[in-house]
Amino acid sequence: MKPRFRVPPLRILAEIMLLSMLSVSLFAQERFSVINHYDKHEYMIPMRDGVKLFTAVYTPKDTTQDYPILMTRTPYSSAPYGETMYPPFIGSQAEKFARDGYIIVSQDVRGRYMSEGEFVNVRPYRENKKSPKDIDESSDTYDTVDWLIKNVRHNNGRVGIYGISYPGFYSTTGTIDAHPAVKATSPQAPVSKWMSRDDFFHNGALLLPHAFDFFASFGWPRPEPTQRDSRPFNHKITDGYKFFLELGPLPNANTKYFKDSVAFWNDIVNHGTWDSFWEARNILNHVKNIKPATLVVGGWYDSENLYGALNLYAAINKLNSKNQNRLVMGPWSHGQWGNDSGDSLGMIKWGSSTGKFFVDSVVFPFFSYYLKGQGGLHIARATVFETGNNVWRSLDAWPPPSTVPTNLYLNETKKLSFSAPTLTSKSGEFDEYVSDPAKPVPYTSEIRHWYNSAFPVEDQRFAWTRPDVLVYESEILTEDMTVAGPITASLFVSTSGTDSDWIVKVIDVLPETVAFAGRGGPRFDPNIMKLRGYQMMVRGDVIRGKFRNSMSKPEPFVPNQVTKVEYVLDDIFHTFKKGHRIMVQVQSSWFPMIDRNPQTFVDIYRAKESDFQKATQRVYRSPAWTSHLSLPILK
Repeated sequence: MKPRFRVPPLRILAEIMLLSMLSVSLFAQERFSVINHYDKHEYMIPMRDGVKLFTAVYTPKDTTQDYPILMTRTPYSSAPYGETMYPPFIGSQAEKFARDGYIIVSQDVRGRYMSEGEFVNVRPYRENKKSPKDIDESSDTYDTVDWLIKNVRHNNGRVGIYGISYPGFYSTTGTIDAHPAVKATSPQAPVSKWMSRDDFFHNGALLLPHAFDFFASFGWPRPEPTQRDSRPFNHKITDGYKFFLELGPLPNANTKYFKDSVAFWNDIVNHGTWDSFWEARNILNHVKNIKPATLVVGGWYDSENLYGALNLYAAINKLNSKNQNRLVMGPWSHGQWGNDSGDSLGMIKWGSSTGKFFVDSVVFPFFSYYLKGQGGLHIARATVFETGNNVWRSLDAWPPPSTVPTNLYLNETKKLSFSAPTLTSKSGEFDEYVSDPAKPVPYTSEIRHWYNSAFPVEDQRFAWTRPDVLVYESEILTEDMTVAGPITASLFVSTSGTDSDWIVKVIDVLPETVAFAGRGGPRFDPNIMKLRGYQMMVRGDVIRGKFRNSMSKPEPFVPNQVTKVEYVLDDIFHTFKKGHRIMVQVQSSWFPMIDRNPQTFVDIYRAKESDFQKATQRVYRSPAWTSHLSLPILK
């Protein structure tokens, strides 16, 4: 029986469209015809070790002037293949550049699709390259740029590089040891530090559908160059919660589906703690002596690479005091700004086309200045969208230095307070719940096999009534409160098991009388009733408890012993408005976005059904054990 055709997983499909610059522009005024304005050529460009990489080059038909080169390197295909095959449409970023006149280049990275060589996931950077065999993604980018400058006619000798997600990683590596012709790069939602807090992992916990679905399509071996380098995966059911619950312990992924053929899944299984394998793939340590100007881009609601954007920006600033480094953070899910107006996410409307603002006012002027010498560079060091007030802010630094760390305490009677707990003799010193791996807390109320990209702003009322979710709520705010930067969760907890996950969600509770306002005043949405009392998640994250002190040396919990668990939730820039409340939810499962913790101290990648046990979880909020969040409040 022939397999049914299925659409590739959302991430791969989106990034093929976005990063090969072949996507549909959702907010262009009229269609731009590539074939009418561009000639196409395909090349196999030789690298220093003799391996040749497939490269598609689109050059303007107008040859009366020279043009800069704008390049993306991708593992997700430079299709359509064939010099007579043109994309019918291009994405919003690419269209702006194409209309203005750029040489557009898309390259299949080493070992993917039509390029020769061996593919290595997040190929480690090599500092000391002593022979032509010492290659990495930085050297492949250098060799590609050198060939393009020497062989593509009518280029002006300047090159820019950009890409989203995995191609964001390749944009980062192209910034390191850059060819002199590379004047500007824009890593967008860049992969940065796997296993720890980025992409497939959050503080040691696995983003299960993200990792499984990605490698079920992307991870199979490719013996030779091909135009089809992915394998569609059929879940057979639309309910991802049911699919992954029935999958059972993580070893079943290999037993039932991968059959030892998906190499990087095996790498994940064999490197369940932070070790030299993961350290070699941490690109943040290598962004030194950078010469090109950089524009790092991320989305506040990117569940995959928010950490990558924020921390790449911070690392470049730390290691390159003179670099022209800038940050853009918008109210976006993963890669949403690439081909979406960005006027909303899920139920939440921002009151403006944030994606169009980014293209017109930030990324286009950035590359125009550095690659064409056009215009003045009037872009702030940090162009960041403030949610809640729903406006763009231009700041001199991120996080802003004028914040004051302020503790928000979990208090008795399920309250949040800026005052530390006092005596709790009447209500006890802790709150507790039973966490059952057989009935984990869902991360979304929607039924879908691929995860809900809008879940970071989803209404949390579906979760707060569950007995295995603790809920703490503030009084009604009497004035606006803006939080700008990372949030630290400090919990004093105990578990009857020997391991546990701890999820903290920070929520903006809208009033029952809300008329959700975007920029320019109230917007009466047809779904306005659904926004009354809406529990909008602003930030949520997880830590796998055994990694509370070290990612490389996991430690069991002593059953029922009070233990401090502290971790950092990624930055927010959000104003909790007067009349709203702040809510915090604490739980021990978030399924299937996060794989289930057996709640026994075992290697989860080799866990058995018998390892999964119920556990009684306690969160302490007494004068001795003051569980709290530290909020950077803008003054």
